[in-house]
Amino acid sequence: MNLPKLLITLGDVAGIGPEIVAKAWPRLQDHCQPVVVGDPRFLPAGLTCVNPSTAELSGVTPGEVFAEAGRAAYDWLCFAIDECLAGRADGIVTCPLHKEGLHAAGVPFPGHTEILADRTGAKSHAMLLFDDELPLAVAHVTLHMSVKSAVQRISKEAVHDTIRLLQEMVPRLTGSPARIGVAALNPHASDGGLFGNEEEDAIRPAVQQAGDADGIDVHGPISADAIFLPHNRSRFNGVVCMIHDHGHIPMKLIGGRRAVNVTAGLPIVRTSVAHGTAYDIAGKGVADESSLLAAVRVAARLAAGRTKA
Repeated sequence: MNLPKLLITLGDVAGIGPEIVAKAWPRLQDHCQPVVVGDPRFLPAGLTCVNPSTAELSGVTPGEVFAEAGRAAYDWLCFAIDECLAGRADGIVTCPLHKEGLHAAGVPFPGHTEILADRTGAKSHAMLLFDDELPLAVAHVTLHMSVKSAVQRISKEAVHDTIRLLQEMVPRLTGSPARIGVAALNPHASDGGLFGNEEEDAIRPAVQQAGDADGIDVHGPISADAIFLPHNRSRFNGVVCMIHDHGHIPMKLIGGRRAVNVTAGLPIVRTSVAHGTAYDIAGKGVADESSLLAAVRVAARLAAGRTKA
C-alpha cells in the first residue's frame, strides 16, 4: 500500500520543532512518506528535507525570538501549502511557530490557521482539537484574538458555519456520524439572559437552524463548564466552543499530548502538534515528540480518505 506523502514543516527553529522531528523520524515512516520542509542544518543527517526559504538562520539560537526564524517558518508553510494545492503532496503536518517571530518578520497573520485559510482561499474554516482516544473533536468559532474581540465576532452565522464544518469533519476523523454539542459563552449559559445575550441572540438560533434546516444531530447551548464532564462527553463526538480557551483548556487537561490540531474547511489536509514552541526547554533535549506522532497519524488517515474519495 502506498503511504501518503506528508510535508512536515519545521516551524520556528528557535523552538522545539527540530528536536521533535528528529526524535519522531524513524516512526513517522510507518505512517507516511515524510519530507521535512525546513533548514537541514537544524536536523541530523539522513532526513529527507527541502529548504525553499532564503532566510538567514545562522545566528538563530534556541529560546529567543528571531525575525529570521519567523520569516523562514512562514516561507516553509507557504511552500508546503502550494505543493499540496498542486497535488505534489498529500498533506501538511506543522511543527509550532512563534507568533512574536511572525510579527517581527512582518508577516500579517497571527498564526498557522489564518495563513492556511488565506493562501488556500478557504471561505469558511475552523480550528479543531482532536483526541483519537476519546474520540472527540472540538471546533472553535473564534481563535487567535483578544477575548473582547472574540465576543464581538460571535454571530448566528459564525456559530452555524462552525457547526457545519464540524459535521463534515467528525465522520472523517472518527468513522462515525457526528453528534455535536455546542458550548455556551457566558456562565451558566447566561441563566436566561442574566449574564449576557449571546446565547439567545446567536448560539441558540444557530443550533436550531443546524438541527431543523440542516438535519444535524446538534444540541446546546450547554454551559462551558459542564459540556466536557464525562456524562456529556459520552453523548458527543464533536463540541463547538465559542473562544480559544474554552476548548483548549479542557482538551489539553483531558488528553494531554494526545491532542491534535486539525484545520477544517481547507481544500488540503493539515494537522499540527497541539503545543507551542516551548522556548523554555528548546535545545535541552527533553522535548516530547508524542503530539507530532499523533498529528502524523491523523494526517495520514485524512489523506488516505481523501485519496480514496
